[in-house]
Amino acid sequence: MKRAPRGAILQQMGVVTFEQVEEALEFQKKERCKIGEALIRLGYATPEQVAQALAKQFHMPYIDLNSIDIPEDVINSVPAEVAIEHKIVPIQGRQRVVTIAMSDPLDFETVDNVRFILNKEVETVLATPEAIDDALRRYYGYGGDDLAKLAEEKGKELDDVTLRREEAEAMVDDSVSADDAPVIKLVSTIIAEALKQRASDIHIEPFEKRLRIRYRIDGICVEQESPPKRLQGAIVSRIKIMAKLDMAEKRRPQDGAIQLKMFGRELDLRVSIVPSTWGESVVIRILDRERGLMPLEKLGLHEDDFKRFKRIIRRPNGIFLVTGPTGSGKTTTLYAVLMELNRSDVKIITAEDPIEYHIPGINQCQVNRKVGMTFARIIRAMLRQAPNIILVGEIRDKETADVAIQAALTGHLVFSTLHTNDA
Repeated sequence: MKRAPRGAILQQMGVVTFEQVEEALEFQKKERCKIGEALIRLGYATPEQVAQALAKQFHMPYIDLNSIDIPEDVINSVPAEVAIEHKIVPIQGRQRVVTIAMSDPLDFETVDNVRFILNKEVETVLATPEAIDDALRRYYGYGGDDLAKLAEEKGKELDDVTLRREEAEAMVDDSVSADDAPVIKLVSTIIAEALKQRASDIHIEPFEKRLRIRYRIDGICVEQESPPKRLQGAIVSRIKIMAKLDMAEKRRPQDGAIQLKMFGRELDLRVSIVPSTWGESVVIRILDRERGLMPLEKLGLHEDDFKRFKRIIRRPNGIFLVTGPTGSGKTTTLYAVLMELNRSDVKIITAEDPIEYHIPGINQCQVNRKVGMTFARIIRAMLRQAPNIILVGEIRDKETADVAIQAALTGHLVFSTLHTNDA
């Protein structure tokens, strides 16, 4: 159904005349403002009258916030930072529904964000921006200047992310505007929450009617509260920007990396994006340097197992395999071994895809299939470097297995992993 123009509605309400609307339209073109703002600035209508017309135009209830008292339990149902950042005021609440007053009937993003944050259905009524500011000051204790300040501080607190200089420069992109701020905060929150839960991977999976987010924790995928489906494209685009990937490419798989600092910790994120039926599926592997590089003593082995483990890894040759499912700690275990064996009288070379953590004193080689640098080829080249110890990130095929075993049989100590369902 076609909406009646706001000026016509105000005419029907007896607020303005046809001539005043025409004058306001000319003023609107010259000042590049909305018709309601033009009528207010010309003195032909009040903010309350314009808001009432807006409510009629979009078939929404109008409320005068200054004429009602909102119960304390309703105010407490919406955290102050949420209300202030999104410029909303809760006016009514029942079991799974909250009614909020807002000033923009087309701000669907705010409605979706509030629904996501509160995990409740959201109903909306319209109020003037001035009344919302007054109500926020009255119920939450913040004035106009404080609102902007707190929203800014909350955004910084929420993501607490500082990209390294080269990443920050890459972020300066015309495609990122102020309108993207909620999505930037949302992606940062997803990463921050994964870090808090000690997840090894973040899975962002599109389906027909929803977007699913899961964290892999201790090898098991755990579903999280998911954002609205309509934010799917914006979330994936934000991740592509951070990982320096092609935003326009949606038909081919892409791999990238993100380096950032969160909660004072250096993080490397490996990003994999694969097209699927309902959109692009994203997996982010979290490489936390603080957690990833740890001594053998921190692995949590029983005393007898620890002694046996240390004895085995000090053998002069052979092959040592760490097996288990994704996120079970295979790489963490091998890095702990390398740190234990890393001495000035021992030459250690690694073949990794990717290099997850850099260890001083060890020669680490990155697999690059585009130029033919496979695991097997790197191992063959390594053998000409006379290493004592070789680490192969993962044995994925027969050729790599053959070369690794051959290296072990010719006097080298080889460490590697196998992806299995269990140990």
